[in-house]
Amino acid sequence: MKHPHGPIAVHQHDDHPEGHAHPHVHKRAERRRLLASLALTGAMMVAEFIGGLLTNSLALVSDAAHMATHFVALAVTYFAIVIAARPAPLERSYGFYRMEILAAFTNGLLLLGATFYILYESVVRFADPLPIATTEMLIVAVAGLVVNFVSVLLLAGVGKHDLNVRSAFLHMIGDTLSSVAVVGGAVLIRFTGWLRVDPGLSALIAVLIGVWSLRLLRDSANVLLESTPKHVSIAALIEALQACSPEIAAIHDIHVWEITSGMYAMTAHVSVRSTLTVGALEDVRERLAACGRERFRIGHAIFQFESADAACGHVAGVGAPHEHHAD
Repeated sequence: MKHPHGPIAVHQHDDHPEGHAHPHVHKRAERRRLLASLALTGAMMVAEFIGGLLTNSLALVSDAAHMATHFVALAVTYFAIVIAARPAPLERSYGFYRMEILAAFTNGLLLLGATFYILYESVVRFADPLPIATTEMLIVAVAGLVVNFVSVLLLAGVGKHDLNVRSAFLHMIGDTLSSVAVVGGAVLIRFTGWLRVDPGLSALIAVLIGVWSLRLLRDSANVLLESTPKHVSIAALIEALQACSPEIAAIHDIHVWEITSGMYAMTAHVSVRSTLTVGALEDVRERLAACGRERFRIGHAIFQFESADAACGHVAGVGAPHEHHAD
């Protein structure tokens, strides 16, 4: 380690619940509940698809397609958790955590594809509605509603800070809402004979799938592109770090990103007085790390210290934290 007159890279890695160690605290519970939900969803998906074909209900087929995307989502989520928990080789310094984000992105693409297919079929059926066996449709729809409700209960409260598990939970809520709509549609068709209610419901379900798929794609893409997390303001972070340590002259070249859901990392160049000792720098580092962890949930931080005299050319970079400078 060099003297403070030259750059010093200080690495901070805390096994804090909201830091680097976050994602797999509840993975055992997640795996059990995901497996149970996966089995229920898979069985009901097949039942709804067959029921939709037998009753001529596009709403049931659409709900089965909706459930199929969520079945895949749950399966990919489960296997992503298993893979992410595996020991990583040295060349993968952050492990396999990004597998969860890749899985979430894949889920979003699948949901988006289902949206277009269901919308197309809805238009065709709306123009030329088919007769529907409403009693059988209602029975299958009620069974689907019960299964979705049980799945929601299984996933409730699990993986609150995990994008992938959270997306699976939101999927099941969407399935539950669509099942409520299908049940209501079956009742309405039975008592009114309005066959176009069926493709109309299918179109609404498709819109719901599309909105959620776009949100999932946006959130997972932001993580993959290493964008600054939504809860972190770079300006507020700089202000908080400077306030916690009066020895700091300036902070620049700040980068904050999300490794996986709820696991945040950062790097920063910190200009300090050249008279500080290594022991004093360690005290500054501890305060900076604590501030980042407690205020912004950043559990993996690297601070590169440099003397204020050597870094005077960088002071202008405080207002533009993502501009790169040569050291």
